Amino acid sequence: MVNIHQWDEFQKAAEELYLLSPKTTRYVAKYRHVEGKLVLKVTDDRTCLKYKTDQMQDLNKFERLNRSLMAKMHNRAPTQESSTPAAAAASSALGNFYARVF
Repeated sequence: MVNIHQWDEFQKAAEELYLLSPKTTRYVAKYRHVEGKLVLKVTDDRTCLKYKTDQMQDLNKFERLNRSLMAKMHNRAPTQESSTPAAAAASSALGNFYARVF
Protein backbone atom coordinates (compact mmCIF):
# COMPACT_ATOMS: atom_id res chain seq x y z
CA MET A 1 0.00 0.00 0.00
CA VAL A 2 1.39 3.34 -1.07
CA ASN A 3 0.45 6.45 0.92
CA ILE A 4 0.83 9.51 -1.30
CA HIS A 5 1.12 12.87 0.43
CA GLN A 6 0.88 15.23 -2.57
CA TRP A 7 -2.51 15.62 -4.24
CA ASP A 8 -1.19 16.09 -7.78
CA GLU A 9 0.83 12.88 -7.55
CA PHE A 10 -2.15 10.97 -6.18
CA GLN A 11 -4.51 12.21 -8.88
CA LYS A 12 -2.08 11.40 -11.68
CA ALA A 13 -1.29 7.94 -10.25
CA ALA A 14 -4.99 7.14 -9.69
CA GLU A 15 -5.95 8.08 -13.25
CA GLU A 16 -3.01 6.12 -14.69
CA LEU A 17 -3.89 3.08 -12.58
CA TYR A 18 -7.47 3.21 -13.86
CA LEU A 19 -6.35 3.56 -17.49
CA LEU A 20 -3.99 0.56 -17.14
CA SER A 21 -6.67 -1.79 -15.76
CA PRO A 22 -10.16 -0.29 -16.01
CA LYS A 23 -12.02 -3.55 -15.35
CA THR A 24 -10.36 -4.33 -12.02
CA THR A 25 -9.74 -0.87 -10.56
CA ARG A 26 -11.83 0.21 -7.58
CA TYR A 27 -12.09 3.66 -6.01
CA VAL A 28 -13.24 4.15 -2.43
CA ALA A 29 -13.78 7.36 -0.46
CA LYS A 30 -14.21 7.07 3.30
CA TYR A 31 -14.75 9.84 5.83
CA ARG A 32 -13.67 9.13 9.40
CA HIS A 33 -15.69 11.50 11.57
CA VAL A 34 -13.77 10.63 14.75
CA GLU A 35 -10.49 11.79 13.20
CA GLY A 36 -12.01 14.32 10.80
CA LYS A 37 -10.15 12.72 7.88
CA LEU A 38 -11.10 11.87 4.35
CA VAL A 39 -9.32 8.77 3.03
CA LEU A 40 -9.25 8.02 -0.70
CA LYS A 41 -8.14 4.63 -1.93
CA VAL A 42 -7.63 3.40 -5.49
CA THR A 43 -6.67 -0.23 -6.06
CA ASP A 44 -6.49 -2.82 -8.81
CA ASP A 45 -5.68 -5.70 -6.40
CA ARG A 46 -1.97 -5.44 -7.21
CA THR A 47 -1.36 -1.76 -6.53
CA CYS A 48 -3.05 0.22 -3.77
CA LEU A 49 -2.82 4.02 -3.60
CA LYS A 50 -4.06 5.99 -0.57
CA TYR A 51 -4.42 9.68 0.14
CA LYS A 52 -5.47 11.05 3.54
CA THR A 53 -6.47 14.61 4.29
CA ASP A 54 -8.16 16.68 6.94
CA GLN A 55 -8.06 19.93 4.94
CA MET A 56 -11.31 21.52 3.77
CA GLN A 57 -9.73 22.96 0.61
CA ASP A 58 -9.00 19.44 -0.67
CA LEU A 59 -12.74 18.94 -1.12
CA ASN A 60 -12.78 20.70 -4.51
CA LYS A 61 -9.85 18.58 -5.65
CA PHE A 62 -11.73 15.48 -4.51
CA GLU A 63 -14.80 16.50 -6.54
CA ARG A 64 -12.68 17.11 -9.66
CA LEU A 65 -11.09 13.67 -9.30
CA ASN A 66 -14.55 12.10 -8.95
CA ARG A 67 -15.77 13.83 -12.11
CA SER A 68 -12.65 12.83 -14.02
CA LEU A 69 -12.78 9.17 -12.99
CA MET A 70 -16.52 8.92 -13.62
CA ALA A 71 -16.08 10.43 -17.08
CA LYS A 72 -13.37 7.89 -17.84
CA MET A 73 -15.57 5.08 -16.52
CA HIS A 74 -18.41 6.20 -18.80
CA ASN A 75 -16.09 6.87 -21.76
CA ARG A 76 -17.05 10.53 -21.88
CA ALA A 77 -15.06 13.73 -21.88
CA PRO A 78 -15.37 15.52 -18.49
CA THR A 79 -17.52 18.65 -18.49
CA GLN A 80 -17.12 21.65 -16.23
CA GLU A 81 -20.74 22.07 -15.16
CA SER A 82 -23.92 20.52 -16.47
CA SER A 83 -26.87 22.79 -17.10
CA THR A 84 -29.59 20.16 -16.61
CA PRO A 85 -31.93 20.61 -13.62
CA ALA A 86 -31.22 17.07 -12.38
CA ALA A 87 -27.48 17.70 -12.36
CA ALA A 88 -27.97 21.01 -10.55
CA ALA A 89 -30.13 19.30 -7.91
CA ALA A 90 -27.58 16.50 -7.47
CA SER A 91 -24.77 19.04 -7.14
CA SER A 92 -26.76 20.98 -4.54
CA ALA A 93 -27.51 17.81 -2.57
CA LEU A 94 -23.84 16.81 -2.70
CA GLY A 95 -22.86 20.28 -1.46
CA ASN A 96 -25.30 19.97 1.44
CA PHE A 97 -23.85 16.56 2.31
CA TYR A 98 -20.31 17.93 2.39
CA ALA A 99 -21.42 20.89 4.49
CA ARG A 100 -22.80 18.50 7.10
CA VAL A 101 -19.78 16.16 6.98
CA PHE A 102 -17.06 18.79 7.17
